[in-house]
Amino acid sequence: MLQVKLIEMPVAELEENIKAELDDNPALESVAPDTIDYADHAEPTEPADTTDDFLEQRDREDRQDALNDALKGLGSDDEMDDHFNPSNFHNADYEERVYGDTTSFADKLKEQMGMLSLSDAQQTIMEYLIGSLDDDGYLRKPIDTIADELAIYQGIDTTDEQIAEVLAMLQSFDPPGIGAQSLQQCLLLQIERKAESDEWKEDSEDRRAESTLLHKIITHHFDAFMKKHWSKIQQALNLTDTQVEQLQKDVRRLNPKPGAALGETIGRSLQQITPDFIVDTDESGTVSFSLNNANLPELIIEPSFVEELERYKKQKGNMNRMEQEAYKFTKDKVEKAQTYIEAIRQRRNTLYTTMHAIIGWQHKFFQTGDETELQPMILKDIAKQTKLDISTISRVSNQKYAQTRWGTYSLRFFFTDGYTTEDGTEMSTRKIKIALHEIIEHEDKHRPLSDEALTAMLKEKGYPIARRTVAKYREKLGIPTSRLRKS
Repeated sequence: MLQVKLIEMPVAELEENIKAELDDNPALESVAPDTIDYADHAEPTEPADTTDDFLEQRDREDRQDALNDALKGLGSDDEMDDHFNPSNFHNADYEERVYGDTTSFADKLKEQMGMLSLSDAQQTIMEYLIGSLDDDGYLRKPIDTIADELAIYQGIDTTDEQIAEVLAMLQSFDPPGIGAQSLQQCLLLQIERKAESDEWKEDSEDRRAESTLLHKIITHHFDAFMKKHWSKIQQALNLTDTQVEQLQKDVRRLNPKPGAALGETIGRSLQQITPDFIVDTDESGTVSFSLNNANLPELIIEPSFVEELERYKKQKGNMNRMEQEAYKFTKDKVEKAQTYIEAIRQRRNTLYTTMHAIIGWQHKFFQTGDETELQPMILKDIAKQTKLDISTISRVSNQKYAQTRWGTYSLRFFFTDGYTTEDGTEMSTRKIKIALHEIIEHEDKHRPLSDEALTAMLKEKGYPIARRTVAKYREKLGIPTSRLRKS
Protein backbone atom coordinates (compact mmCIF):
# COMPACT_ATOMS: atom_id res chain seq x y z
CA MET A 1 0.00 0.00 0.00
CA LEU A 2 1.32 3.42 -0.97
CA GLN A 3 0.76 5.03 2.42
CA VAL A 4 2.66 2.24 4.19
CA LYS A 5 5.61 2.57 1.80
CA LEU A 6 5.82 6.32 2.32
CA ILE A 7 5.67 6.02 6.11
CA GLU A 8 8.64 3.63 6.01
CA MET A 9 10.77 6.04 3.96
CA PRO A 10 13.26 8.35 5.67
CA VAL A 11 13.14 11.96 4.47
CA ALA A 12 16.06 11.62 2.02
CA GLU A 13 14.43 8.63 0.31
CA LEU A 14 11.05 10.38 0.28
CA GLU A 15 12.58 13.32 -1.55
CA GLU A 16 13.77 11.00 -4.31
CA ASN A 17 10.39 9.25 -4.43
CA ILE A 18 8.58 12.57 -4.84
CA LYS A 19 10.92 13.56 -7.68
CA ALA A 20 10.21 10.27 -9.42
CA GLU A 21 6.46 10.70 -8.96
CA LEU A 22 6.60 14.24 -10.36
CA ASP A 23 8.47 12.94 -13.41
CA ASP A 24 6.00 10.10 -13.88
CA ASN A 25 2.72 11.96 -13.37
CA PRO A 26 2.06 15.19 -15.31
CA ALA A 27 -1.05 15.84 -13.18
CA LEU A 28 1.14 16.30 -10.11
CA GLU A 29 2.75 19.70 -9.64
CA SER A 30 5.19 21.00 -7.04
CA VAL A 31 4.99 24.50 -5.62
CA ALA A 32 7.44 26.37 -3.43
CA PRO A 33 6.52 25.41 0.14
CA ASP A 34 5.45 28.05 2.59
CA THR A 35 7.53 28.31 5.72
CA ILE A 36 5.64 25.67 7.69
CA ASP A 37 6.84 24.50 11.05
CA TYR A 38 4.63 21.57 11.98
CA ALA A 39 5.38 22.03 15.63
CA ASP A 40 6.67 24.25 18.33
CA HIS A 41 4.93 22.61 21.20
CA ALA A 42 6.24 22.99 24.70
CA GLU A 43 5.78 20.14 27.17
CA PRO A 44 4.20 17.70 24.64
CA THR A 45 1.67 15.43 26.32
CA GLU A 46 -1.28 15.14 23.93
CA PRO A 47 -1.43 13.65 20.43
CA ALA A 48 -0.33 16.17 17.86
CA ASP A 49 -3.19 15.97 15.40
CA THR A 50 -5.22 18.62 17.22
CA THR A 51 -2.60 21.36 17.15
CA ASP A 52 -2.95 24.77 15.60
CA ASP A 53 -0.17 23.96 13.16
CA PHE A 54 -2.17 21.17 11.61
CA LEU A 55 -5.22 23.39 11.44
CA GLU A 56 -3.09 25.88 9.58
CA GLN A 57 -1.98 23.15 7.20
CA ARG A 58 -5.56 22.09 6.61
CA ASP A 59 -6.49 25.69 5.89
CA ARG A 60 -3.92 25.56 3.12
CA GLU A 61 -5.54 22.39 1.84
CA ASP A 62 -8.97 23.98 2.01
CA ARG A 63 -7.75 26.49 -0.54
CA GLN A 64 -7.71 23.57 -2.96
CA ASP A 65 -11.50 23.12 -2.64
CA ALA A 66 -12.13 24.26 -6.15
CA LEU A 67 -9.83 21.56 -7.43
CA ASN A 68 -11.23 18.88 -5.16
CA ASP A 69 -14.81 19.66 -6.18
CA ALA A 70 -13.94 18.87 -9.75
CA LEU A 71 -12.88 15.37 -8.70
CA LYS A 72 -16.08 14.40 -6.87
CA GLY A 73 -17.97 11.42 -8.18
CA LEU A 74 -15.53 10.64 -10.92
CA GLY A 75 -15.43 6.90 -10.29
CA SER A 76 -18.93 5.93 -9.19
CA ASP A 77 -21.25 6.95 -12.04
CA ASP A 78 -18.97 6.91 -15.05
CA GLU A 79 -19.49 4.16 -17.62
CA MET A 80 -15.98 4.53 -18.96
CA ASP A 81 -14.31 4.27 -15.56
CA ASP A 82 -12.12 1.26 -14.86
CA HIS A 83 -12.06 -0.05 -11.31
CA PHE A 84 -9.93 2.37 -9.27
CA ASN A 85 -7.09 0.45 -7.64
CA PRO A 86 -4.22 2.40 -6.13
CA SER A 87 -2.06 -0.73 -6.12
CA ASN A 88 -1.99 -0.60 -9.93
CA PHE A 89 -0.17 2.72 -9.84
CA HIS A 90 3.36 2.89 -11.06
CA ASN A 91 5.84 3.29 -8.22
CA ALA A 92 9.36 4.10 -9.37
CA ASP A 93 11.95 2.08 -7.51
CA TYR A 94 14.19 4.16 -5.34
CA GLU A 95 17.72 4.20 -6.64
CA GLU A 96 20.15 4.82 -3.82
CA ARG A 97 22.67 7.52 -4.58
CA VAL A 98 26.19 6.84 -3.42
CA TYR A 99 28.41 9.71 -2.37
CA GLY A 100 32.18 9.78 -2.20
CA ASP A 101 34.56 6.86 -2.15
CA THR A 102 34.87 3.82 0.08
CA THR A 103 37.18 5.48 2.61
CA SER A 104 35.55 5.55 6.02
CA PHE A 105 35.14 8.40 8.46
CA ALA A 106 37.90 6.97 10.69
CA ASP A 107 40.22 6.22 7.77
CA LYS A 108 40.06 9.82 6.55
CA LEU A 109 41.05 11.08 9.98
CA LYS A 110 43.80 8.47 10.34
CA GLU A 111 45.23 9.60 6.98
CA GLN A 112 45.63 13.07 8.48
CA MET A 113 47.05 11.54 11.67
CA GLY A 114 49.83 10.04 9.54
CA MET A 115 51.05 13.54 8.74
CA LEU A 116 51.88 14.20 12.40
CA SER A 117 54.90 13.07 14.34
CA LEU A 118 53.35 11.17 17.25
CA SER A 119 54.79 8.97 19.95
CA ASP A 120 53.42 5.45 20.30
CA ALA A 121 51.30 6.54 23.28
CA GLN A 122 49.97 9.60 21.43
CA GLN A 123 49.13 7.46 18.42
CA THR A 124 47.14 5.04 20.59
CA ILE A 125 45.32 7.94 22.27
CA MET A 126 44.57 9.56 18.91
CA GLU A 127 43.16 6.33 17.48
CA TYR A 128 41.00 5.87 20.57
CA LEU A 129 39.72 9.44 20.33
CA ILE A 130 38.85 8.95 16.65
CA GLY A 131 37.00 5.75 17.53
CA SER A 132 35.08 7.61 20.25
CA LEU A 133 33.67 10.30 17.93
CA ASP A 134 29.94 10.17 17.26
CA ASP A 135 28.36 10.37 13.80
CA ASP A 136 28.36 14.18 13.95
CA GLY A 137 32.09 14.27 14.63
CA TYR A 138 31.81 15.24 18.31
CA LEU A 139 33.67 13.76 21.28
CA ARG A 140 30.80 13.42 23.75
CA LYS A 141 32.79 11.57 26.43
CA PRO A 142 34.56 13.58 29.16
CA ILE A 143 38.34 13.44 29.04
CA ASP A 144 38.57 11.72 32.44
CA THR A 145 36.28 8.96 31.11
CA ILE A 146 38.59 8.54 28.10
CA ALA A 147 41.52 8.23 30.53
CA ASP A 148 39.72 5.48 32.47
CA GLU A 149 38.81 3.59 29.29
CA LEU A 150 42.37 3.78 27.97
CA ALA A 151 43.57 2.29 31.23
CA ILE A 152 40.97 -0.50 31.14
CA TYR A 153 40.90 -1.41 27.46
CA GLN A 154 44.33 -0.29 26.19
CA GLY A 155 46.45 -0.69 29.31
CA ILE A 156 47.70 2.90 29.00
CA ASP A 157 48.05 5.10 32.05
CA THR A 158 47.78 8.69 30.92
CA THR A 159 46.75 12.05 32.32
CA ASP A 160 43.88 14.30 31.35
CA GLU A 161 46.44 16.86 30.16
CA GLN A 162 48.08 14.38 27.77
CA ILE A 163 44.69 13.44 26.30
CA ALA A 164 43.75 17.11 25.95
CA GLU A 165 47.00 17.71 24.06
CA VAL A 166 46.22 14.94 21.56
CA LEU A 167 42.60 16.11 21.29
CA ALA A 168 43.85 19.58 20.32
CA MET A 169 45.80 17.95 17.47
CA LEU A 170 42.67 16.09 16.35
CA GLN A 171 40.72 19.35 16.40
CA SER A 172 43.20 20.76 13.87
CA PHE A 173 42.15 18.12 11.32
CA ASP A 174 39.71 18.64 8.47
CA PRO A 175 36.84 19.28 8.38
CA PRO A 176 37.03 22.18 10.83
CA GLY A 177 35.13 21.50 14.03
CA ILE A 178 35.93 17.79 14.16
CA GLY A 179 36.58 16.50 17.68
CA ALA A 180 34.67 19.31 19.38
CA GLN A 181 33.14 18.50 22.75
CA SER A 182 30.13 20.78 22.28
CA LEU A 183 28.32 22.73 19.58
CA GLN A 184 29.75 25.96 20.95
CA GLN A 185 33.31 24.66 20.68
CA CYS A 186 32.57 23.22 17.22
CA LEU A 187 31.51 26.63 15.90
CA LEU A 188 34.43 28.43 17.58
CA LEU A 189 36.92 26.00 16.03
CA GLN A 190 35.49 26.74 12.59
CA ILE A 191 35.51 30.50 13.13
CA GLU A 192 39.12 30.39 14.34
CA ARG A 193 40.12 28.26 11.35
CA LYS A 194 38.48 30.71 8.95
CA ALA A 195 40.19 33.66 10.66
CA GLU A 196 43.57 31.96 10.13
CA SER A 197 42.89 31.03 6.49
CA ASP A 198 44.52 32.92 3.64
CA GLU A 199 41.08 33.78 2.29
CA TRP A 200 40.14 35.76 5.40
CA LYS A 201 43.64 37.15 6.04
CA GLU A 202 43.79 38.66 2.58
CA ASP A 203 40.22 39.92 2.74
CA SER A 204 39.12 43.36 3.79
CA GLU A 205 39.39 44.77 7.29
CA ASP A 206 35.59 44.54 7.53
CA ARG A 207 35.69 40.77 7.00
CA ARG A 208 38.30 40.34 9.75
CA ALA A 209 36.10 42.46 12.02
CA GLU A 210 33.14 40.17 11.24
CA SER A 211 35.22 37.18 12.26
CA THR A 212 36.00 38.84 15.59
CA LEU A 213 32.33 39.71 16.15
CA LEU A 214 31.21 36.19 15.31
CA HIS A 215 33.72 34.77 17.76
CA LYS A 216 32.45 37.17 20.43
CA ILE A 217 28.82 36.20 19.79
CA ILE A 218 29.49 32.45 20.09
CA THR A 219 31.73 32.97 23.14
CA HIS A 220 29.74 35.50 25.18
CA HIS A 221 26.20 35.46 23.76
CA PHE A 222 25.73 31.76 22.97
CA ASP A 223 22.36 31.39 24.75
CA ALA A 224 20.90 34.31 22.79
CA PHE A 225 22.44 32.90 19.62
CA MET A 226 20.87 29.47 20.19
CA LYS A 227 17.46 31.08 20.75
CA LYS A 228 17.94 33.23 17.61
CA HIS A 229 17.54 36.39 19.68
CA TRP A 230 19.49 38.51 17.22
CA SER A 231 17.84 41.69 18.43
CA LYS A 232 19.38 41.15 21.89
CA ILE A 233 22.77 40.42 20.34
CA GLN A 234 22.47 43.51 18.14
CA GLN A 235 21.69 45.68 21.13
CA ALA A 236 24.42 44.18 23.32
CA LEU A 237 27.13 44.64 20.68
CA ASN A 238 25.72 47.84 19.16
CA LEU A 239 25.52 46.34 15.67
CA THR A 240 23.93 47.81 12.58
CA ASP A 241 21.24 45.95 10.62
CA THR A 242 23.76 45.40 7.82
CA GLN A 243 26.25 43.84 10.23
CA VAL A 244 23.60 41.51 11.66
CA GLU A 245 22.57 40.42 8.18
CA GLN A 246 26.18 39.64 7.22
CA LEU A 247 26.84 37.80 10.50
CA GLN A 248 23.77 35.63 9.91
CA LYS A 249 25.13 34.76 6.46
CA ASP A 250 28.48 33.85 8.02
CA VAL A 251 26.73 31.63 10.58
CA ARG A 252 24.95 29.73 7.81
CA ARG A 253 28.36 28.86 6.34
CA LEU A 254 29.32 27.02 9.53
CA ASN A 255 28.67 23.30 9.83
CA PRO A 256 27.14 22.12 13.14
CA LYS A 257 27.83 18.48 12.16
CA PRO A 258 31.37 18.26 10.74
CA GLY A 259 31.32 14.47 10.95
CA ALA A 260 28.54 14.35 8.38
CA ALA A 261 30.83 16.15 5.93
CA LEU A 262 33.19 13.17 6.03
CA GLY A 263 30.41 10.62 5.67
CA GLU A 264 30.67 7.09 6.98
CA THR A 265 31.07 3.82 5.11
CA ILE A 266 30.90 0.17 5.95
CA GLY A 267 32.23 -1.64 2.92
CA ARG A 268 30.86 1.09 0.63
CA SER A 269 29.69 4.66 0.75
CA LEU A 270 26.28 5.43 2.13
CA GLN A 271 24.15 8.51 2.12
CA GLN A 272 24.82 10.64 5.15
CA ILE A 273 22.06 10.66 7.73
CA THR A 274 19.41 13.31 7.21
CA PRO A 275 17.32 13.75 10.37
CA ASP A 276 13.58 13.37 9.93
CA PHE A 277 12.87 15.39 13.08
CA ILE A 278 14.50 18.49 14.54
CA VAL A 279 14.11 18.61 18.32
CA ASP A 280 15.03 21.76 20.20
CA THR A 281 15.50 22.20 23.95
CA ASP A 282 15.94 25.74 25.20
CA GLU A 283 17.74 26.81 28.36
CA SER A 284 14.54 26.66 30.40
CA GLY A 285 14.03 23.00 29.47
CA THR A 286 11.14 23.62 27.08
CA VAL A 287 11.15 20.99 24.33
CA SER A 288 9.78 21.67 20.86
CA PHE A 289 10.18 19.86 17.57
CA SER A 290 9.43 20.01 13.87
CA LEU A 291 9.43 17.66 10.93
CA ASN A 292 12.42 18.15 8.67
CA ASN A 293 10.81 19.07 5.37
CA ALA A 294 14.19 20.24 4.04
CA ASN A 295 13.84 19.91 0.26
CA LEU A 296 10.35 18.44 0.13
CA PRO A 297 8.06 20.44 -2.15
CA GLU A 298 4.37 21.08 -1.55
CA LEU A 299 2.29 19.08 -4.02
CA ILE A 300 -0.94 20.08 -5.78
CA ILE A 301 -3.02 18.86 -8.71
CA GLU A 302 -1.95 20.59 -11.90
CA PRO A 303 -4.85 23.05 -12.54
CA SER A 304 -5.01 22.44 -16.29
CA PHE A 305 -5.78 18.75 -15.67
CA VAL A 306 -8.73 19.66 -13.46
CA GLU A 307 -9.98 22.10 -16.08
CA GLU A 308 -9.75 19.33 -18.67
CA LEU A 309 -11.80 16.99 -16.47
CA GLU A 310 -14.49 19.63 -16.04
CA ARG A 311 -14.64 20.17 -19.78
CA TYR A 312 -14.90 16.44 -20.52
CA LYS A 313 -17.64 15.99 -17.88
CA LYS A 314 -19.75 18.68 -19.50
CA GLN A 315 -19.60 16.96 -22.90
CA LYS A 316 -19.64 13.45 -21.46
CA GLY A 317 -22.29 12.09 -23.83
CA ASN A 318 -20.84 13.69 -26.95
CA MET A 319 -17.22 12.54 -26.95
CA ASN A 320 -15.56 10.74 -29.83
CA ARG A 321 -13.20 7.83 -29.26
CA MET A 322 -10.09 10.00 -29.07
CA GLU A 323 -11.71 12.31 -26.51
CA GLN A 324 -12.83 9.31 -24.43
CA GLU A 325 -9.26 7.99 -24.31
CA ALA A 326 -7.96 11.45 -23.39
CA TYR A 327 -10.56 11.65 -20.63
CA LYS A 328 -9.58 8.26 -19.18
CA PHE A 329 -5.89 9.22 -19.27
CA THR A 330 -6.53 12.57 -17.56
CA LYS A 331 -8.81 11.07 -14.95
CA ASP A 332 -6.36 8.27 -14.12
CA LYS A 333 -3.46 10.70 -13.65
CA VAL A 334 -5.52 13.06 -11.48
CA GLU A 335 -6.77 10.24 -9.26
CA LYS A 336 -3.24 8.93 -8.91
CA ALA A 337 -1.95 12.39 -7.99
CA GLN A 338 -4.77 12.89 -5.48
CA THR A 339 -3.99 9.55 -3.82
CA TYR A 340 -0.28 10.38 -3.64
CA ILE A 341 -0.92 13.80 -2.07
CA GLU A 342 -3.22 12.28 0.53
CA ALA A 343 -0.62 9.58 1.34
CA ILE A 344 2.02 12.27 1.86
CA ARG A 345 -0.34 14.16 4.18
CA GLN A 346 -1.11 10.99 6.15
CA ARG A 347 2.61 10.24 6.44
CA ARG A 348 3.24 13.72 7.84
CA ASN A 349 0.43 13.40 10.38
CA THR A 350 1.54 9.92 11.44
CA LEU A 351 5.20 10.89 11.88
CA TYR A 352 4.26 14.02 13.77
CA THR A 353 1.86 12.23 16.12
CA THR A 354 4.39 9.45 16.82
CA MET A 355 7.28 11.82 17.59
CA HIS A 356 5.00 13.94 19.75
CA ALA A 357 4.26 10.87 21.87
CA ILE A 358 7.93 9.79 22.05
CA ILE A 359 9.01 13.22 23.30
CA GLY A 360 6.22 13.21 25.84
CA TRP A 361 7.31 9.79 27.13
CA GLN A 362 11.05 10.50 27.16
CA HIS A 363 10.74 14.16 28.11
CA LYS A 364 13.49 14.14 30.74
CA PHE A 365 16.03 12.77 28.28
CA PHE A 366 15.25 15.52 25.75
CA GLN A 367 15.72 18.09 28.52
CA THR A 368 19.05 16.76 29.80
CA GLY A 369 20.54 14.42 27.18
CA ASP A 370 21.22 11.96 30.02
CA GLU A 371 20.68 8.35 28.88
CA THR A 372 19.89 7.29 32.42
CA GLU A 373 16.72 9.40 32.18
CA LEU A 374 15.31 7.17 29.43
CA GLN A 375 12.16 5.47 30.69
CA PRO A 376 11.09 1.94 29.75
CA MET A 377 9.17 2.36 26.48
CA ILE A 378 8.14 -0.21 23.90
CA LEU A 379 6.28 0.05 20.60
CA LYS A 380 3.04 -0.96 22.30
CA ASP A 381 3.24 2.02 24.67
CA ILE A 382 3.41 4.55 21.83
CA ALA A 383 0.78 2.67 19.80
CA LYS A 384 -1.61 2.86 22.75
CA GLN A 385 -0.95 6.55 23.32
CA THR A 386 -1.32 7.54 19.66
CA LYS A 387 -4.11 5.03 18.89
CA LEU A 388 -2.02 3.82 15.95
CA ASP A 389 -1.22 0.21 15.09
CA ILE A 390 2.01 -1.24 16.49
CA SER A 391 3.15 -2.04 12.95
CA THR A 392 2.72 1.63 12.04
CA ILE A 393 4.84 2.75 15.01
CA SER A 394 7.47 0.20 14.00
CA ARG A 395 7.56 1.57 10.45
CA VAL A 396 7.81 5.17 11.66
CA SER A 397 10.69 4.24 13.98
CA ASN A 398 12.64 2.33 11.35
CA GLN A 399 15.43 4.26 9.56
CA LYS A 400 14.28 7.58 11.05
CA TYR A 401 16.54 9.94 12.97
CA ALA A 402 15.98 12.85 15.34
CA GLN A 403 18.46 15.69 15.61
CA THR A 404 18.58 16.97 19.19
CA ARG A 405 20.68 19.36 21.17
CA TRP A 406 22.56 16.32 22.49
CA GLY A 407 23.24 14.61 19.17
CA THR A 408 21.45 12.80 16.35
CA TYR A 409 19.72 9.58 17.38
CA SER A 410 17.86 6.79 15.64
CA LEU A 411 14.24 6.70 16.81
CA ARG A 412 14.92 3.12 17.89
CA PHE A 413 17.33 4.55 20.47
CA PHE A 414 14.41 5.94 22.48
CA PHE A 415 12.77 2.53 22.85
CA THR A 416 14.16 0.63 25.81
CA ASP A 417 13.04 -2.51 27.60
CA GLY A 418 12.05 -2.47 31.23
CA TYR A 419 13.13 -4.63 34.15
CA THR A 420 10.57 -5.31 36.86
CA THR A 421 11.97 -5.84 40.35
CA GLU A 422 10.47 -8.12 42.98
CA ASP A 423 8.51 -5.23 44.49
CA GLY A 424 6.97 -4.44 41.09
CA THR A 425 9.13 -1.39 40.29
CA GLU A 426 9.87 -1.03 36.58
CA MET A 427 13.16 0.51 35.47
CA SER A 428 14.97 0.92 32.18
CA THR A 429 17.43 -1.84 31.32
CA ARG A 430 19.62 0.79 29.65
CA LYS A 431 19.77 2.72 32.92
CA ILE A 432 20.89 -0.43 34.73
CA LYS A 433 23.56 -1.14 32.10
CA ILE A 434 24.93 2.40 32.39
CA ALA A 435 25.13 2.05 36.18
CA LEU A 436 26.86 -1.32 35.79
CA HIS A 437 29.36 0.11 33.31
CA GLU A 438 30.18 3.01 35.63
CA ILE A 439 30.79 0.69 38.59
CA ILE A 440 33.19 -1.45 36.56
CA GLU A 441 34.92 1.65 35.17
CA HIS A 442 35.81 2.80 38.68
CA GLU A 443 36.66 -0.56 40.26
CA ASP A 444 40.12 -1.39 41.55
CA LYS A 445 41.86 -2.76 38.44
CA HIS A 446 44.02 -5.03 40.59
CA ARG A 447 40.99 -6.46 42.42
CA PRO A 448 38.07 -6.35 39.93
CA LEU A 449 34.58 -7.00 41.24
CA SER A 450 32.87 -10.35 40.85
CA ASP A 451 29.32 -10.58 39.54
CA GLU A 452 28.14 -11.15 43.11
CA ALA A 453 29.89 -7.96 44.24
CA LEU A 454 28.48 -6.06 41.27
CA THR A 455 25.00 -7.30 42.18
CA ALA A 456 25.42 -5.99 45.74
CA MET A 457 26.70 -2.59 44.57
CA LEU A 458 23.87 -2.21 42.08
CA LYS A 459 21.39 -2.99 44.84
CA GLU A 460 22.96 -0.23 46.96
CA LYS A 461 22.45 2.17 44.04
CA GLY A 462 18.76 1.25 43.82
CA TYR A 463 18.92 -1.51 41.20
CA PRO A 464 17.93 -4.76 42.97
CA ILE A 465 18.52 -7.23 40.15
CA ALA A 466 19.58 -10.87 40.18
CA ARG A 467 23.20 -11.99 39.75
CA ARG A 468 22.38 -13.88 36.54
CA THR A 469 20.87 -10.65 35.14
CA VAL A 470 24.04 -8.76 36.04
CA ALA A 471 26.09 -11.39 34.20
CA LYS A 472 23.80 -11.12 31.14
CA TYR A 473 24.03 -7.31 31.03
CA ARG A 474 27.81 -7.42 31.54
CA GLU A 475 28.15 -9.78 28.58
CA LYS A 476 25.92 -7.56 26.42
CA LEU A 477 28.21 -4.63 27.26
CA GLY A 478 31.17 -6.70 26.05
CA ILE A 479 32.81 -6.63 29.49
CA PRO A 480 34.77 -9.78 30.44
CA THR A 481 34.59 -11.60 33.78
CA SER A 482 36.50 -10.27 36.79
CA ARG A 483 39.32 -12.78 36.23
CA LEU A 484 39.94 -11.45 32.72
CA ARG A 485 39.64 -7.81 33.85
CA LYS A 486 42.43 -8.18 36.40
CA SER A 487 45.56 -6.20 35.50
